[in-house]
Amino acid sequence: MASDMTDAAPGSVQCPVCFKDFTADTINGHLDVCLLKSDTDSSPSTAHGSEPPVKKTRMTSETAATTSSSSSSSSSSSMFSMFHANKGKVSVQNERNGLFTSKQSPTGSVNKGLKRLLTEAELGAEPVKNQRAGQTVKAAHDLSPRTLLTVHKPLADTLRPNTLEEYFGQSKVVGQQTLLRSLLDSQEIPSLILWGPPGCGKTTLAHIIASNSKKKGAARFVTLSATSASVNDVRETIKQAQNELRLCKRKTILFIDEIHRFNKSQQDTFLPHVECGTVTLIGATTENPSFQVNAALLSRCRVLVLEKLSVEAMGLILDRAVARLGIKILGRDPAKNKDQGQTDGNETNIFIEQKALDTIAYLCDGDARTALNSLQLAVQAQVSLARPNASAQNGSPQEILVTEEHIKEGLQRSHILYDKAGEEHYNCISALHKSMRGSHENASLYWLGRMLEGGEDPLYVARRLVRFASEDVGLADPAALPQAVSAFQACHFIGMPECEVILAQCVVYLARAPKSVEIYMAYDNVKACLRKHKGPLPPVPLHLRNAPTKLMKQLGYAKGYKYNPAFKGPVEQEYLPEELRDVNFFRWTPAGP
Repeated sequence: MASDMTDAAPGSVQCPVCFKDFTADTINGHLDVCLLKSDTDSSPSTAHGSEPPVKKTRMTSETAATTSSSSSSSSSSSMFSMFHANKGKVSVQNERNGLFTSKQSPTGSVNKGLKRLLTEAELGAEPVKNQRAGQTVKAAHDLSPRTLLTVHKPLADTLRPNTLEEYFGQSKVVGQQTLLRSLLDSQEIPSLILWGPPGCGKTTLAHIIASNSKKKGAARFVTLSATSASVNDVRETIKQAQNELRLCKRKTILFIDEIHRFNKSQQDTFLPHVECGTVTLIGATTENPSFQVNAALLSRCRVLVLEKLSVEAMGLILDRAVARLGIKILGRDPAKNKDQGQTDGNETNIFIEQKALDTIAYLCDGDARTALNSLQLAVQAQVSLARPNASAQNGSPQEILVTEEHIKEGLQRSHILYDKAGEEHYNCISALHKSMRGSHENASLYWLGRMLEGGEDPLYVARRLVRFASEDVGLADPAALPQAVSAFQACHFIGMPECEVILAQCVVYLARAPKSVEIYMAYDNVKACLRKHKGPLPPVPLHLRNAPTKLMKQLGYAKGYKYNPAFKGPVEQEYLPEELRDVNFFRWTPAGP
């Protein structure tokens, strides 16, 4: 009742019959007139837009019983009883309109809460924003093929699969007979960390888990992004999960996209709740969880490594998208195209070359998001160019062909996966180092190109080459170090892209040079000897010490030192401390700890 009354403006009361606002002084007199008018009116609807006759007759009969015992100057209690008698009609009116009145009410939050609870019961999702996202995805799957090309959403999001049967390329993780597949089928979902490159299906897998959970009512699904959510958002979600588990005995699956964006202290918020099972955490990350996720949180989750999508998997994904868009594929068996490209006779027929799809699959570098959005861009561009032209004559539908050149024009170049501050950065520099060490000049050039074309700083590569010249080539080719230093200086002088050939020359030189790790291993032995020495380090022998003062000479400093240039032949003289005189660091093997 309160929610109905408070829709009116402050200081006014709403008539339950005609839904107009009146002051408290005039509402009683208006009710007498309005009820009598409603009782005698035989038209289907009044000037004020009242309900159909069936409901109006029921309401007027109910109000008549109330007004029969009251006079024209009825008390405030009779007025409120009048509202109670017409409460049902207000509810019916609100249900029929599906909207609340435009005026704000103090209990608007209560109304919204009731509406949200109804939506949760029907859809099985918690946040309103997630419901809208789910409804949008569901609606997108119901759109016609041509409409999918005009919606203002990326095709990768519009055509996101909802079942594991449509989820391609990760059979090692969720294929038949896998542990995770059996857990998903039984709704026993553990806490997971999904680790993989962009566009490999991490978010899609989380949404498939959500879809299965909603269908079976086993759990509610909440989505947050670490790029925009705060700790307060996480705590509020966990509080709702606790209430849901206590009152409804329903679990909560919490999906955190880009979980590596949370720092260590923010990730600690999940620890007790994942431990006790209040929430089932699913985190998605493109970074190595070993470095970006708390060890304590990592021990409570299972890490699933999603691989870069293969060309075959990309082909299946593109075929599904083309079929959904109603596009025919040239150069393919007509039997496979019979269900594609069906139009109503007036729409434009769109064709795409098989070579164009193959080009997308090869150039997108295993990123399904890039592949689908590139397909959408190429098709939309050709459709836009065709629209200004008149439709084909004789009423036949216009035909549009998307070629391989259109795809290449949209992509411009291969979509290279490389992150200068992430996992791939260290993977590529390690591959370059090991290829040069193995004297494989072709592989060395390839990994150099991967880094430079991905945007790596050329000076970083040059510094690594200087290190390699001393560590792996060493004294086998003393000219290698000056060559690497010269390459570094040249890169510093002229920069990219001109310096790329300088780095290529240095890489090939180092790959072809003879290798020797003699210096590197000997110095490692020295470090091991110093770190494992027990007790005080041995003193410097007196004859090797400098004696610039008279006192030092009296103490024996430099006494007995043999000045080598003063002798024609080799000089017999000890240069190591007494306990290390028999140690040869070039052949010495450190003892165990």
